[in-house]
Amino acid sequence: MLTEIRGLNEECGVFGIWGHQESAQLSYYGLHALQHRGQEGAGIVVTDGETLRPVKGEGLVNDVFNEEKLRAATGHAAIAHVRYPTAGGGGIENVQPLLFRSSTGTLAIAHNGNLVNANHLKQNLERSGSIFNSTSDTEVVIHLIKKSSHSPFRAKVKNALSLLKGAFSLLILTKDMMIVARDRNGLRPLALGRLGDAWVVASETCAFDLIGAEFVRDVQPGELLYITKNGLEVDSIIEEQHPRAMCAMEYVYFARPDSNIDGVNVHMARKRMGRELARECGSIEADVVTGVPDSSLSSAIGFAEESGIPYELGLIKNRYVGRTFIQPTQELRERGVKMKLSPVVQVVKGKRVVMVDDSIVRGTTSRRIVRMLKEAGAAEVHVMITSPPMTNPCFYGIDTSTPEQLIAASHNVEEIREAIEADTLTFLTPEGMVRATARPFNDADGGLCMACFTGKYPTEIYSDTVLPHEKEC
Repeated sequence: MLTEIRGLNEECGVFGIWGHQESAQLSYYGLHALQHRGQEGAGIVVTDGETLRPVKGEGLVNDVFNEEKLRAATGHAAIAHVRYPTAGGGGIENVQPLLFRSSTGTLAIAHNGNLVNANHLKQNLERSGSIFNSTSDTEVVIHLIKKSSHSPFRAKVKNALSLLKGAFSLLILTKDMMIVARDRNGLRPLALGRLGDAWVVASETCAFDLIGAEFVRDVQPGELLYITKNGLEVDSIIEEQHPRAMCAMEYVYFARPDSNIDGVNVHMARKRMGRELARECGSIEADVVTGVPDSSLSSAIGFAEESGIPYELGLIKNRYVGRTFIQPTQELRERGVKMKLSPVVQVVKGKRVVMVDDSIVRGTTSRRIVRMLKEAGAAEVHVMITSPPMTNPCFYGIDTSTPEQLIAASHNVEEIREAIEADTLTFLTPEGMVRATARPFNDADGGLCMACFTGKYPTEIYSDTVLPHEKEC
């Protein structure tokens, strides 16, 4: 499970709204819908056309905001952000949106993704006199805008974004404009919607459903949108097209099941992953199928339907315990696994159990769950993983920047099976994943980034990218 990873940089969410007098309150609800993408901190920056006002803090959305703070944050537009901790990147100074004031104006920025050339750009900026106030690579974008020789402001933004490489879904707010941008490969999701006359932008469409907004379309890779009192204007960061490369793990794990990405519902994609896995593993003798909550439940249902083995709730999640990878030490993470999941003894005792999960990273959490099921009386535990083995580092937001963090980088499937103490272990193939996501593109890889499985990276990887450094989410 991805809950094994320390300091995942992915799992941030952005939300923006323009043209609604309750922008702060609606942003609060939007962040609630995106809470699964970030539990370390949350922030909202609001503009009334004259002043940008920030409200942010560490903790869950409910911990950061209250009625008094939201009522004071008046304005017709806002951008908002939820985040998870990063390696060395914690603290209130890194909670977004980041707000910058200068003699030429004030702007705020919220970012989901990771820039592979952030260190390279930062070193160049520092040599030219830039001083950084946070460990966030998002701050690089602001300095690039400020130092751009282009004019007017829109040209500065376009020039700055054209220099970025890697993953980003980006919102910028000034007193009279909201700017929306997505990286040239579309590595991170970003959707556009309407709420009456207001424009809404969010990392996932589930945020639209909560506030009653209507989905319009996905923001396209490399697209640059300017939203003002005059409406929506569309531009491109760069003229040439690049291959689509949506992070496959959005479908496997990150996104909420009720979200749609590129027109594909996440729940239905996960069910198809379970079906594909059942087909690929062939005949298996088992009594019950169960999924590891929450991201694997849809896949477990699909596996059960395809295999004909009954589906049951064999593992129950404690709803008051957060995702275990937010814990700062391995000891606390391991304790968190026990707090988080409990086996249903009556379901698994004496049974041959198929345990469906989304991924294996280090293997420690998978081993603990297998042991938990066997201690509850399971006769056999057959582990089915709805993604291929993660054999390669990710540089686009998931903080697995070295092979040492990945058990599959140094162990084959049989060795991993022995390590997690399962009776059998089966991974979904990359081809099965492409079939299951059923994305509406003709690429052989379905327009997915599967670099962590295949080693095929959609962008250049800089030498300083592969070294441990502080990244943004």
